[in-house]
Amino acid sequence: MWNSFWRSRDRFSLDQLRYLTDQLTKVQIINEVNKGFVIEALRSIAELITYGDQHDPSFFEFFMEKQVMGEFIRVLKLTRTVSVPLQLLQTVSIMVQNLKSEHAIYYMFSNEYINYLITYPFDFRNEELLSYYISFLRAISGKLNKNTVSLLVKTHGDEVVSFPLYVEAIRFAFHEESMVRTAVRTVTLNVYHVGDDSVNRYITSTPHKDYFSNLVSFFRKQSMDLNKLLSDTQLNPGPDSMSAIIAAIDEIEDNLYYFSDVVSAGIPDVGRLITDGIMMILTFPLLLPSLRVMPNNDMQHGAAPSLYLLCCILRIVKIKDLANTIAAALFYPSKAFTNSSQGFHSDGILVQNDCTSSNLSLREVLLAYVTKGNDVLVLGSLSVLAILLQTKELDESMLDGLGILPQRKQHKKLLLQALVGEGSGEEQLFSSKSNRDGIGTDINVYHQKIKEQYGVSFLPSDAGISPHIHRFQVINALVSLSCRSDISAEILWDGGWLLRQLLPYSVSEFNNHHLELLKVSYKSYASALVEEVRGIWSDLLISVLCDEWRKCKRAMESSSPRKEPNCILLLPWKISSGGHIPEGSSFAAGKRMHELVKVFVLLHQLQIFTLGRTLSEQPLIYPPGDLPANCRAQGSGIDVSGPKAGTEVSLGNALPCRIAFEKGKELHVYFLAISLGISGWLVVAEELPLKKSHGVVRSVAPLAGCNPRIDDNHATWLHLQIRTSSLPFVNPVHFKDFRKKKTKASVDGRWTLSFKDEETCKSAFLMTVEEINFLSNEVHRRLKPLLNLETPIDLPGSSFCFPEDSYSYRTHPN
Repeated sequence: MWNSFWRSRDRFSLDQLRYLTDQLTKVQIINEVNKGFVIEALRSIAELITYGDQHDPSFFEFFMEKQVMGEFIRVLKLTRTVSVPLQLLQTVSIMVQNLKSEHAIYYMFSNEYINYLITYPFDFRNEELLSYYISFLRAISGKLNKNTVSLLVKTHGDEVVSFPLYVEAIRFAFHEESMVRTAVRTVTLNVYHVGDDSVNRYITSTPHKDYFSNLVSFFRKQSMDLNKLLSDTQLNPGPDSMSAIIAAIDEIEDNLYYFSDVVSAGIPDVGRLITDGIMMILTFPLLLPSLRVMPNNDMQHGAAPSLYLLCCILRIVKIKDLANTIAAALFYPSKAFTNSSQGFHSDGILVQNDCTSSNLSLREVLLAYVTKGNDVLVLGSLSVLAILLQTKELDESMLDGLGILPQRKQHKKLLLQALVGEGSGEEQLFSSKSNRDGIGTDINVYHQKIKEQYGVSFLPSDAGISPHIHRFQVINALVSLSCRSDISAEILWDGGWLLRQLLPYSVSEFNNHHLELLKVSYKSYASALVEEVRGIWSDLLISVLCDEWRKCKRAMESSSPRKEPNCILLLPWKISSGGHIPEGSSFAAGKRMHELVKVFVLLHQLQIFTLGRTLSEQPLIYPPGDLPANCRAQGSGIDVSGPKAGTEVSLGNALPCRIAFEKGKELHVYFLAISLGISGWLVVAEELPLKKSHGVVRSVAPLAGCNPRIDDNHATWLHLQIRTSSLPFVNPVHFKDFRKKKTKASVDGRWTLSFKDEETCKSAFLMTVEEINFLSNEVHRRLKPLLNLETPIDLPGSSFCFPEDSYSYRTHPN
């Protein structure tokens, strides 16, 4: 019989389907002899039914007439091997996925055949079988709608009492294999989006509603695992630490996006179930207790993952009650949630929280992190505040109570109240303060909910305090942050963005003290910038400043923060990934200069903003000035593009010397130091034998940062420090290359020039110093309008950055 299976026959014909079905019905036992035929027959039937669905309806009519689905079930009961169930599940999955006819799908889902397969006791110890089974469930769920779902459920009256597809799928919701979990989520989402009321009541009834709290419990475990991973990698970082953390973060955020997708289905009570789960299982017992200031002001590691998770929850899971409950909880002190709960510990293990911190509310703890925390805690707190500010689900009274409601929104609200004649809206609208006397009634509603529904009996420590005071505290913290010198410029920019969002609408909270703090800090950084005029990177100072001005302006005027919440956790690894840079090297000086410029630009723009002046697209600087008399660059025939290796130069101002670029290969060359505006170069050229007083450039290096020095023991030797021609930290392309060869690239070079006598060596030294002074003075002169806040914008002779001031932060390469 089995040999006849392979005889010549039209593969895609009704005869072939009839033959396969007939042979399958004759199978009474499945063993090693006929197993291959059964598997091939199941596979071929799937192909034929799919073909017939698109080309010939008689194929599926035959399939129904002969009740082939019943034959599949019979074959399944006969088998004792794994391979046949594997093929059977694949066959039915292919048919369900590819059938286009509604009539065909209705038949497949009727007669309880599908439900029988769903509930069949497969041996899921076989991972491949489990994979095929989950794919089978997913294929079925993809065909669900309000009509087909009724074929897969059992009802009693109007109520669903059994839904095997859903119940069996969620059994594997927390399987260790992520592909299985993902497929189960697809099944559940397909069920939720059907929109059948009776099905919706079924999934939110006992015990099926436990799935949502189990989801949050699973998410809590993942959060704890993430915290432990962070703690472990801080103690013992490895080459794969960053990738492991990113993978864990992706898993965390995928879970939250699944919550969001579930909520978007609009099933009544699901939003409440998820909100209750997140608050009771995660937020109250785990996240909020981790936010505290220790007595010794030690900012513990556990706060960082809590801040990150709060940001993600508010940003991704769009539930009004959830957002407002989290915000309302920030008015309570940390100890309100620590009596019977646990928080993240710095070693990554949950321990009983025995912190005896003060009665600061969590809102005040966030501000304490801003004013006293390290980079990670500052960034985390700023991220929470920024996301709260942008969360549309938050009531405006909640934002007002937190002190982060822009006054423009207050005016809009009071205007509406005045128009409809509510309360004293008109009086407050035209009042100089426009503040309510205390926290709004909307907040009280959520405080009552926290007490009655979640059992938090503690009184909020911020209750009854005017939002005006809270706005003052926020502004005060952000101004204080702007004046901190121990926080990276990138994070200060984030604080500047938030300050700018609030500042123009919190005029009464921004006082002379704040203005003076910003002014003092600005003057300090302006003085430091002047010192950089004579620093190692003076030739690139203006180009860096112009570029950072543009970046800062874009960042300040952006409608949303620049960073994703995951930056809170990745920040320590981002800092360490730059590699070790020797402290005394030009690269270290370049990083300091870059940080200084970024902070100076931020403070300058904030000052302009507080003065009510328009922020220009470019910083105001003087245009290029006249070249000094007897300019060596012009005398040497060098233009603004600078000298390049292999080009001809005049040696009229050059001094003869010897240099060895390779050991044992000393060259007789001419040395020239030249500056042209804000650029400068050290040039070594070889004299042309047939054209005296002219030479060919052999090597070029930056003039700035060369630090000329005559050797203490050999008065004819001149030492010059040679730095790179570009700043890789401010150019992503160059920085990527730099990180690949950072050990070698971060070491500065050196030239040692040997002159014929002490007088010539001293002349070379003085020439170099003079050209450095020309360059530095020109940089200082051009920056003067920027260093004086009182400089009018239409200052005669001033201009904005010229394009040539910023050419990729490079001088010409060696």
